[in-house]
Amino acid sequence: MADPQRIHPVQDPEAPHTPTVPLVSSGASRSENGDPAGQYPPFQRTIPVKHSKPPKKKRSCLCRCFCWTISLLLLLIVIIAIVVGILFLVFQPKLPKYSIDGLRITQLSLTNNDSLSAAFDVNITARNPNEKIGIYYEGGSRITVLYTETQLCQGSLPKFYQGHENTTVLTVELTGQTQNATGLLTELQAQQLTGSVPLTLKVRQPVRIKLGKLKLMKMNFRATCSLVVDSLAANNEIGITSSSCKFKLRL
Repeated sequence: MADPQRIHPVQDPEAPHTPTVPLVSSGASRSENGDPAGQYPPFQRTIPVKHSKPPKKKRSCLCRCFCWTISLLLLLIVIIAIVVGILFLVFQPKLPKYSIDGLRITQLSLTNNDSLSAAFDVNITARNPNEKIGIYYEGGSRITVLYTETQLCQGSLPKFYQGHENTTVLTVELTGQTQNATGLLTELQAQQLTGSVPLTLKVRQPVRIKLGKLKLMKMNFRATCSLVVDSLAANNEIGITSSSCKFKLRL
């Protein structure tokens, strides 16, 4: 009788292999140099630092408009200065000269209502020393004679044109009345006895300057003359013992 066949179990090659004996003993987890975890620091992730940029300065529309306006104004001033400099070099402007050459009093007396009536004839000489500049004397002028800031009479210059290097002699009639002037007349008579009566003559004259064929805008010419006369007798020639004038030209 034959022996019965023995069947031995065969391990499935696709099944996971489970070791029956540990590959490393429990006491061999540390190396001879010690614990590796103790030798190396724990891993930390480095996060890059981003530096914030300073905010950009933004000019507003108003700021830009202001800067442009200032720049244009400066440019305009420079252009005007250059033009004025060129005109000054070409035309070489000079102020006109004036002098009071004569004074005649035709009336200086009190009326029935204690008003002082005065009438003066003033001889004025105007000189234009410019070689290339003419002067237009416009309407609206005013000439005033004062004694210690009290107005005695007034008048105006006629309209005329004064050419290059021209001298013009004018006779201007001035009239006026001063109310409640009894005390003023007494003071004038007392001053007349000293032979030295101070008077002030003020002139305000609108003028236009002519440069070649170019006629400039209207300007105001102002003059203040300090006079000392020897008498205030009516219908007599008055001697001017002292005269000095100051001039200003304003736009």
